[in-house]
Amino acid sequence: MPGRKREYDEDDVRIRPGRASRPRTRTRPKHDDAVDALVITVDRGRYGCVREDTGGLDVITAMRARELGRKSVVVGDRVSLVGDVSGAPGALARIVRIGERTSVLRRTADDDETTPEGRLERVVVANADQLVIVSALSDPPPRTGFIDRCLVAAYDADIEPLLCLTKADLAGPEQVLDYYAELDLPYVLVRPGSDLDELRGRLANRISVLVGHSGVGKSTLVNRLVPDALRAVGAVSAIGKGRHTSTSAVALRLPPVGKSREDPGWIVDTPGIRSFGLAHVSAESLLHGFPDLVEGTLEDQPNCGHTAADADCRLDGWVAEGKADPRRLASYRRLLSSRAGELDARNDEQPPSDRPAHHPKQD
Repeated sequence: MPGRKREYDEDDVRIRPGRASRPRTRTRPKHDDAVDALVITVDRGRYGCVREDTGGLDVITAMRARELGRKSVVVGDRVSLVGDVSGAPGALARIVRIGERTSVLRRTADDDETTPEGRLERVVVANADQLVIVSALSDPPPRTGFIDRCLVAAYDADIEPLLCLTKADLAGPEQVLDYYAELDLPYVLVRPGSDLDELRGRLANRISVLVGHSGVGKSTLVNRLVPDALRAVGAVSAIGKGRHTSTSAVALRLPPVGKSREDPGWIVDTPGIRSFGLAHVSAESLLHGFPDLVEGTLEDQPNCGHTAADADCRLDGWVAEGKADPRRLASYRRLLSSRAGELDARNDEQPPSDRPAHHPKQD
């Protein structure tokens, strides 16, 4: 009817169709063609890797795939690579998988590397079997405080320790061996020009991490074990565009001995480590490095902190009864104080030689 207003109903409403909201799916590639490799150096987002199945001769430069997210890659990691794995100059592969780690050796960074959030925790190496603690018997004198820290870190990571005493031509090992008499700690002695057969035997079939203070002869030892170590380090440093690698760990393949078919093993050189901070290790776990004190703590009062301030600590009586070396208790308490931030981790003291010497087992 003319002039009559039209009435609208729901049939007149036009609905614009929207996009279908189906769930997003992310299909990860399986990378069935990936090759296995060992990470031997890390430098600013570039990883030097070698294929163990080909003898570890060619260094493959790789980067981490985005699909790994925030997962870290460290020296000693066993990874899977895709892309150009030829190892040719300019070639770049991608790390798409990181194998499960059998061990992780950690240290807390030095005090001068502390952030507002606290001391940084650093992973030294993954999948290590053995921690070789290199200490000189003279020039510089042995620092048992540093050795104690390394032992705690090794036991906490479930890695076997080995004490390597260098410069045995300048001083005898009695003082150091007496200090660790109750631990049955394996050790080897190294003199200039002496053969390294015993040490090589302990390194075979293993990934061994070498740590030690400056001047103890660790670099000399590495060059004796791997005569072309300088050339090898120079090759892997190329991934860092000329950056010197003395501040980061590097894994070196040990050369075969004679006609032996035994795997000679790998050593991981860790220059630049001035101390082994233990803030990441619990106070209870510190005792792993002091098995000679453990039995004494079993008789202690509940919640005892085992510090000198705990007047009723059973460890004092344990030592007074001659069941443990007083120097060992003093070292344990220094580590407790250092862990609490009361002492600098680099203040490692030499123990006094005030006890008759007897040797731990050299097997």
